[in-house]
Amino acid sequence: MTTAYPAATTLPDAQRAVITGLGIVCPIGNDVATAWSAIRNGESGVREITKFDTSQFDVKIGAEVRDFSADEAIPKKELRRMAMSSRYAVVAAQQAALDAGLGVDETNANDVGVVFGSAGGGYHMILEQERILQERGPRRVSPFLISHMLPDAASGHIAIALGARGPNLCPTSACSTGTAAVGEAMETIRRGDATIVISGGSDEPILPVLLAGFQALRGVASHDDPTKACRPFDAERNGFVVGEGAAALVVESLASARERGVRCYAEVVGYGSSADAHDMEAPHASARGPALAIAMAIRKSGLPPEEYDYVNAHGTGTPLNDRVETAAIKAVFGEHAYNLAVSSTKSMVGHLMGGAGALEALVTAKAIHEGILPPTINYETPDPECDLDYVPNVARPAEIRAALSNSIGLGGHNATVAMRKLEE
Repeated sequence: MTTAYPAATTLPDAQRAVITGLGIVCPIGNDVATAWSAIRNGESGVREITKFDTSQFDVKIGAEVRDFSADEAIPKKELRRMAMSSRYAVVAAQQAALDAGLGVDETNANDVGVVFGSAGGGYHMILEQERILQERGPRRVSPFLISHMLPDAASGHIAIALGARGPNLCPTSACSTGTAAVGEAMETIRRGDATIVISGGSDEPILPVLLAGFQALRGVASHDDPTKACRPFDAERNGFVVGEGAAALVVESLASARERGVRCYAEVVGYGSSADAHDMEAPHASARGPALAIAMAIRKSGLPPEEYDYVNAHGTGTPLNDRVETAAIKAVFGEHAYNLAVSSTKSMVGHLMGGAGALEALVTAKAIHEGILPPTINYETPDPECDLDYVPNVARPAEIRAALSNSIGLGGHNATVAMRKLEE
């Protein structure tokens, strides 16, 4: 039996959560304007991997962050203490704070929190220091190892960089991490534990041992043209593309946003979380887990299902995942599922793991604010089992009253956030 939960539509402004700032570092752009332009134009960030030699790998493609430098944004002394995933996170968070017109000082530091996740933390540093330990002994291991390797390093570095002393949390739930972070930020606002929360996710999983592991799972996409490799919901899809990067969203009480006189991209009205309780790699074929998370987010929103117009899907491009997510959407929405637009941002940016859900929540907020349905690129051959409107290949204008952003994670973790266009 679930506990009664007040619908977003009934809350006072101090407990309503709105998105007032966005920031991003990702394979199609290191700022929101660049990345959003690429998404609207259906541009792919998938290329041949350049970070290491892939000659011994069957899979040689990934969605790498390119032309990124944190030298101007982060002091040199602090850079030494940060894994690349934390650098992505801090830069994205700084962008989001700037976009929100947010300054943190002694007057508000205790009311500004951080909920920022990562699926794994500083993988690269762990591997490098293990090699140094074996080759040169324990005295040569870096004093920065521990701070690099922690999954919560990014949330800590963001708080330090911005001076945010409020609640600080690092959700870690594999591929649903970023979505959980945005949802938990909303819950933090609703509880009254903070007025403003920097939320999001970051990851840097493009390294040899992880690519080898993903390849062993037989879940990574292949194609002669890297830009066409990720094909969510297409009948010829054959896997996902590993990506990297970070996205940050400033989630703020509506009362605070109005007092500060800042723009609101969308209102976060619901959050659902569930487990498949089935398998560490594969979702349950019944779609029971994702359906539960979607239904929970809608219930918390207080909005009727028929008011939802768009779903930013998890949409990895793996055969089972896309089929299960489609089934979950239909299970919750019934016939209204065929009125929904559903699209996969991963078709363009790959799978950012811990950063994926945050990036997709950002795209969902932009879609609502701009009135644009992002496309699913590389959609060419319909799959009879995936029979919804996947916004094939070309973005299109649309009035979006309310939308969902879904994540389906390894370990059976599912998360959904619900947003709506803010009603003044």
